[in-house]
Amino acid sequence: MTWSQMQPLLEQACWETLVMVGWSTLISVVVGLPIGVLLVLTDRGGLLQNSLVNKVVGQIVNVGRSMPFIILMVALMSFTRWITGTTIGSEAAIVPLAIGGIPFFARLVETAVREVDHGLVEAVQAMGGNTWTIVRRVLVPEALPSLIASTTTTIIALIGYSAMAGTVGGGGLGDLAVRYGYQRFETGLMWVTVAILAVAISLIQFAGDYAARSLHHRGGRPDAGPKLRLLKTREPATADAGRTG
Repeated sequence: MTWSQMQPLLEQACWETLVMVGWSTLISVVVGLPIGVLLVLTDRGGLLQNSLVNKVVGQIVNVGRSMPFIILMVALMSFTRWITGTTIGSEAAIVPLAIGGIPFFARLVETAVREVDHGLVEAVQAMGGNTWTIVRRVLVPEALPSLIASTTTTIIALIGYSAMAGTVGGGGLGDLAVRYGYQRFETGLMWVTVAILAVAISLIQFAGDYAARSLHHRGGRPDAGPKLRLLKTREPATADAGRTG
């Protein structure tokens, strides 16, 4: 197979993989982030300590993580058909990819948030900050470098999942490698597909590592910090109280 014959096939497969991984990553982050934070908040000693909620949510996450992706795809076929109207193609593959990515990312978020210095949480609590304030201004900003690294890991995992989805009609580079590289013995196309995946993963890893290091060097958050703003809002009140006394 010549390059002119490979090019349209590769372009279509790359676009399908981009769509699958992009949407499934977005869903995994949007849903997995609050789940991971909830696991920390409801754990023993957490701000919303609730052992029942923590165990139930934790068990659901564990089941989702422990299931091999190929089995998950088969188990979700009826649900996928109900959502998308089909079980074949890149749109259908987004459903199991997202459901597989959510518990994966949630556990990474839990680990990242647990690394935040508890002294910062106590300081904001002492200033009257509620749970939402602590999550929004302390836990998430302080864990941001680790969260970016977790997102990078999730994207790379989903690229691997999307390749497996291609083996059962999910489209993308995995489907191209199987249909042409394996079934039609187009070894050259298969190795080009492998090279594209390797380059894509390397670039994503480099970009994620660079972003995480940049934020880490700046203290883990984009500005001087939410806690300083809280302190500044308290200072005028304290000063007025002193003048009144």
